[in-house]
Amino acid sequence: MPNTAFTVDAFLNDQLARWQRDLVAVRRLAPKTLEAYQRDLGQFLDFLSGHAGGEVTLTTLRELRAADIRAFMASRRGEEVSSRSLARALSAMKSFFAFLEREGVMATEAFNAIRTPKIGRSLPKALTVIEAKRTISTTAELEERPWIAARDMAVLSLCYGTGLRISEALALTPADLDSDTLRVTGKGGRTRMVPLIAPVRRAIDAYLEICPFGLDPGEPLFRGAKGGVLSPRLVQMRVAQLRGALGLPPSATPHALRHSFATHLLGKGGDLRAIQELLGHASLSTTQIYTAVDTDRLLESYHKAHPRA
Repeated sequence: MPNTAFTVDAFLNDQLARWQRDLVAVRRLAPKTLEAYQRDLGQFLDFLSGHAGGEVTLTTLRELRAADIRAFMASRRGEEVSSRSLARALSAMKSFFAFLEREGVMATEAFNAIRTPKIGRSLPKALTVIEAKRTISTTAELEERPWIAARDMAVLSLCYGTGLRISEALALTPADLDSDTLRVTGKGGRTRMVPLIAPVRRAIDAYLEICPFGLDPGEPLFRGAKGGVLSPRLVQMRVAQLRGALGLPPSATPHALRHSFATHLLGKGGDLRAIQELLGHASLSTTQIYTAVDTDRLLESYHKAHPRA
């Protein structure tokens, strides 16, 4: 737990360690989410340490009031922390106190009076079909080394053609290509099956045919120039080059290809539940945001084209 070694007593330090194990084993949080939760709760405990004038103990937590939580949130807001980050911090705090209650350590009603900060809905920025295809096909024009051009085209094809996150695409191994369906492990350790359509398969085969490195079945499929595992940063830099070459907006990122995958499927009548499964979303509400994207695009086209709009 970052920043808490000198702010909590031994008993709470043990509870924190057990809470972290619970987040991994039971809630199966993604590593980055777990790190953020640890950091958020550490900041809250440091804040309480300042209030208490020393070590935070179980008594400190039992005496916690809603006013203390609001004071912490206000201090974070004063540091210009976003509403989204504040909401995540509150979620981390509630998670820890809920864990203490489940374990029979203590219970508090202090959080009942705290409202979650409102988060403005930001719609995913999808590319048009033409922009997405050009982003992939233009890759070869920016790279003199054919195998690296083929590699980058394969990675971007996976993002657009299967809806994979960069991390998921870069985690694939040659053994994963044994069938026409990819078995992908995404956020929270959730596994899903994704069809490997012909254009994506061809892009991967083109890369494998000229890749200069030997690839063992269980090792990462995509390699850097010196043979190491390909870094997501290199893919992001390639797409930044493509933005400049094609005049695309700043929102055109590798992840935007995943958004485009979902938006274009929905636009062609794809079932929302099926898209949820393909994307690996735990909740349908996460996928439903694409219905707003598609509606916004429809209205935009209407207003541009209709003579009475």
